[in-house]
Amino acid sequence: MSDQESRPADWEADKYSRTATPQREWSGAVLDRLVLAGDETVVDAGCGSGNVTEDLLAKLPGGRVIGVDGSPSMVEEAAARLGSDPRASFICQDLASLRLDEKVDHVFSNATFHWIPDHDRLFRSLAAATKPGGSLVAQCGGRGNVAEVIEALGVVNRQEPFAGIFGEYRDPWNFAGPEETEIRLVDAGYEDVECWLEERVAHPEDPRGFFEASFLAPARQVLDDEQFAEYADRLLAEMGQPSTFNYVRLNMTAKRKTENE
Repeated sequence: MSDQESRPADWEADKYSRTATPQREWSGAVLDRLVLAGDETVVDAGCGSGNVTEDLLAKLPGGRVIGVDGSPSMVEEAAARLGSDPRASFICQDLASLRLDEKVDHVFSNATFHWIPDHDRLFRSLAAATKPGGSLVAQCGGRGNVAEVIEALGVVNRQEPFAGIFGEYRDPWNFAGPEETEIRLVDAGYEDVECWLEERVAHPEDPRGFFEASFLAPARQVLDDEQFAEYADRLLAEMGQPSTFNYVRLNMTAKRKTENE
């Protein structure tokens, strides 16, 4: 959208936690791909409000989760939810420049990587934080994701007053395809890489709340309450007041190379 893309957007963590039920529902299949003994240390890369982190912790009775998110309010919400569990810790960092005190066994991520502009830097950062032989299991928005939302943004962001606020329109997401993602992961130090696209339809209980919390977090940082309400009104009208949202998910699994560590 504008220069707010240069830093992670803060989020309305409570609203996201209440409305992002489709992302949590879809995360189960992603978690199932993460093979665990139960005593590992795993990074939840983009832990959000901690909903999925809670599910990940359930798979680690003798292990730990380090939740990382670029949004201070999300980290605060996750810590409030799970901070009393000694197996969980949370830090606010940019995943593309991740710095941990230890190397972890695995990295898991759900519905996050499409918010990060530089995937080459992201994957190098995650690889550097992972022990040799450790897994990366992730899902995020992929090529063709939420096409109707992008089309509506292209219209409304060129209208006043939003054209004057946001400047030249750019999509706020990085929806990559499996082919370039495989190349990036290998270049970053992974092997046994598999990437594929999967179509999904979200049926949120509160479509407007879901739309605002999931899609409009960057805009929330630069619009006052009145502007934000008008912005959401125009976008939803442009989209025909949708009750569902069409997604394309990019899945990836990879293993940290064991040589040249």
